[in-house]
Amino acid sequence: MYHRWLHMTFLHWRYPAEVVREVVPDALTVETFDGSAWVGLTPFLMTDVHMPGLPALPWLSSFPETNCRTYVRDPRGRSGIWFLSLDAGRLAAALGGRTGYWLPYHWSDMSVRADGGRRRYRCRRRWPGPQGTRCDAELEAGALLTGSDELAHFLTARYRLFTMVAGRLAAADVEHPAWPLQHTELISLDQDLLRAAGLPDPGDAPVLHASPGVDVRVGMWTW
Repeated sequence: MYHRWLHMTFLHWRYPAEVVREVVPDALTVETFDGSAWVGLTPFLMTDVHMPGLPALPWLSSFPETNCRTYVRDPRGRSGIWFLSLDAGRLAAALGGRTGYWLPYHWSDMSVRADGGRRRYRCRRRWPGPQGTRCDAELEAGALLTGSDELAHFLTARYRLFTMVAGRLAAADVEHPAWPLQHTELISLDQDLLRAAGLPDPGDAPVLHASPGVDVRVGMWTW
């Protein structure tokens, strides 16, 4: 599948690795940075979704999405993303993600608004629930990050997805340019996606990054 991910914001929190271990399959190892596991919420606008050789359909190919994710390694030592949930603003996208990619997609009432550096995201889960699970955020994205930032690289430079297909661990490669990351200020946040994913509420403010977006190619699952 080909996608374009626009108006991306990364909100990340530290968690004890043993807490995250409880919501990750036994086949995967929780990956840590600076002694902690990290869990992220990533709201963005998905556009230009299409299969190779086929055009993007205007209505079906553009919708908001918010992912709840953490970082893991498989038994071969490969690093990647484990999704705790994915909320999509199109029912067809949620059904396709569940049936075609075996990912925990939810259909939600969502919006993404971008006005200059200001980003506003809204999410209310519809199906399969818990209904009303939410993620409303407002942020201000500023200047581009310059220089080396090891934590930002750990949290955003992710080029593999994992899932369980019929009880077997599967991986899909993700290709995209390096994220152009921006300094970001949090204005407001009201969310319970982390709690719905089986995690306690975070006890501190999130680490923030934003990006205008990148073009993405997601491969098929392999074992």
